[in-house]
Amino acid sequence: MAIDVKPVSAKQRDSILALKEGHFIDAKAVEIKPGKLSETIAAYANTDGGELYVGLDEDKLARTFSWRGFQDQEAANAHILVFHQLFPLGQDFQYTFLISDGAPGLVLHVDVKKTRDIKKATDGFPYVRRGAQSIKVTNEALRQLEYTKGLSSFETESVAADKSVVADSTEIFEFMIEVIPTSEPEPWLRKQQLLRGDQPTVAGCLLFADEPQALLPKRCGLKVYRYTTKELVGSRETLAFTPITIEGSLYDQIRSAVETTTKVIQDTRKLGEQTLEEVTYPPEAIHEIVTNAVLHRDYSVADDVHIRVFDNRVEVESPGRLPAHITVQNILDERFARNGTLVRLLNKYPNPPNKDVGEGLNTAFTAMNKLGLKQPVIRENPNSVLVVIKHESLASPEEVILDYLQTNESIQNRKAREMCHVAGDYAIRAVFKELEQRQLIERVPGTNTASTAYRKGPKYEMSRRQKS
Repeated sequence: MAIDVKPVSAKQRDSILALKEGHFIDAKAVEIKPGKLSETIAAYANTDGGELYVGLDEDKLARTFSWRGFQDQEAANAHILVFHQLFPLGQDFQYTFLISDGAPGLVLHVDVKKTRDIKKATDGFPYVRRGAQSIKVTNEALRQLEYTKGLSSFETESVAADKSVVADSTEIFEFMIEVIPTSEPEPWLRKQQLLRGDQPTVAGCLLFADEPQALLPKRCGLKVYRYTTKELVGSRETLAFTPITIEGSLYDQIRSAVETTTKVIQDTRKLGEQTLEEVTYPPEAIHEIVTNAVLHRDYSVADDVHIRVFDNRVEVESPGRLPAHITVQNILDERFARNGTLVRLLNKYPNPPNKDVGEGLNTAFTAMNKLGLKQPVIRENPNSVLVVIKHESLASPEEVILDYLQTNESIQNRKAREMCHVAGDYAIRAVFKELEQRQLIERVPGTNTASTAYRKGPKYEMSRRQKS
């Protein structure tokens, strides 16, 4: 496998040597056995991705690294052969040799993406990343990894209950009358694989049992909290009322959760210029984020969905990590349904909560932008996914452009429109013209028409000092 050699400057080399090992970063000396490295690479692929540098010596006492790479590419052949067999070069695995003037040898940089499937090390075991450690996955933990990867789904597991809880429930009869009046419940449930033998599946219970929480305790409830604070974490002292527990079938639970959350938000006030004002969020954003949390949560995790309404934000926390290859970075562009049966059948209802399947979070982001509020923030925790929508106004296009130039040499029209959520080319040109007249930006020499770029102007630094 041909691997590129990339020169790095002394400054870039110093940045690499200053790295701190952790969840996404690891560094090893050239003497480490390829099998041991395969554990780290597998762990990254099975968790959140990460970077590995091979050719850095660590002074454990001083907690510093020094550059001592492979003598040449051939010296790394043993490592490369193992990597090629287990983790072939491609979209998920990138390998690059780094070379730097004045530093000995070639450092091998391994860039790993989160993969769709489970990757194993040379010992035949998969690993996951937890902090700075790669941990072997065995027995029950392997099943959980399969759920997380989407290779199997907890929704298809059978529940120790009689088939009558879904085949003879009020919920299924109401659904059949509305949607499929020509069929009988039990044959239809079997056709949809919601019955396994004489037992219902998890998906069958969630959709059609009258009380799914009694059959799946601690796995399918939802709680709504109201905290009268802007602090990062709510406390018992700041709880406005006892948390509201929402139960019932999935369809009813989503509807009730959206209605309850909306009402709690409507009762929230913020201090305006002269009096208390209502805190307003776009209803479609609340609807889509709550629906997404209930539909795509990991039902194998024994926890509720938690909706927390603060004075300045709403948090929706859903049990389980992001499935398969989905990451915080690609979640708006990629699609993967952890609970495909739930998504499909819930969409059959007369007024389905997931009308635009696959567009939920995108709709929420668009709705927040239309209301002039900052986009939702998505965070992945060790055992949950958290979506935060803040009651904070978007920065002006001028401020967005100037902030961007703090860490970038220049900006073009297309990038500015994308960042400022401005569709019209003419509108951004007007913003550029205003900033240019105030000497906050200037045109980059040699750029014109479609390639026109702008950089910091003579008065840029002064404006930043005044801001701070």
